[in-house]
Amino acid sequence: MKMPISQHRLALQPNAPTDGSTTVGHIHSYETFGTVDGPGIRLIIFMQGCQWRCKYCHNRDTWDIHGGDILSVDELMNTILDYRYYFQVSDGGITVSGGEPTLQAGFVKELFNACQHEDIHTCLDTNGFIENYSTDINEMVAATDLTILDIKQMDNRRHLALTKISNKPTLHFAKHLASLNKPVWIRYVVVDGYTSDLESAHALGRFLQPMKNIQRVELLPYHELGKYKWAAIGEPYELDNIKPPSPTTLKAIHDVIAEYGLEVRY
Repeated sequence: MKMPISQHRLALQPNAPTDGSTTVGHIHSYETFGTVDGPGIRLIIFMQGCQWRCKYCHNRDTWDIHGGDILSVDELMNTILDYRYYFQVSDGGITVSGGEPTLQAGFVKELFNACQHEDIHTCLDTNGFIENYSTDINEMVAATDLTILDIKQMDNRRHLALTKISNKPTLHFAKHLASLNKPVWIRYVVVDGYTSDLESAHALGRFLQPMKNIQRVELLPYHELGKYKWAAIGEPYELDNIKPPSPTTLKAIHDVIAEYGLEVRY
């Protein structure tokens, strides 16, 4: 059995599918033995393509949807099934991230259906920017066991300043998942000057409070781990002088959101 490699990203083979499958995806890479992107031990698949332009993006090289390696669902399942034992003993599974996986909803839908057929837990890590609830989107959501949803900022003007994209589709998607009672983990990145104030935390808490499907809120402190990727492609990194939030700031935001009856972790 193939041994997992902890927190190590592995490039997939850059060849077109040869197994006759017609549904293919543009894949950036995958990571074995992931332990933070969903429950248990997970295989994390990073898709190509993202419509957001987050100032602190640590996967800048995934923005181009035409990049990456082209694989069919069957080819990717061959890799996923190598790790079935580790999923079983840890209540783990696969997480599809990005980039933004909803841009390739047809592929993710078929991949998740194949995983569920093998009793493998599925998790979608998404920014929730969905403008058209197509058949592929709806069937992808139906095949998702857990959604990790990024809510960057509740105030739309500040969200636009941070991501260049409106937050309205994301907030609508959050309500949609609540209406379906689909399990959700919320992720909130704490960035000084953008999301570190307590009023923003109150706004998030008020929004999430009525939703009974929210299992937890995860506070992610801003970091510069992806900064080198911006330099590698010759683009300026706009948050060059921003430092990670202090433990005091994180604790204050934690306490505010927890006031609304939500489980909060950081």
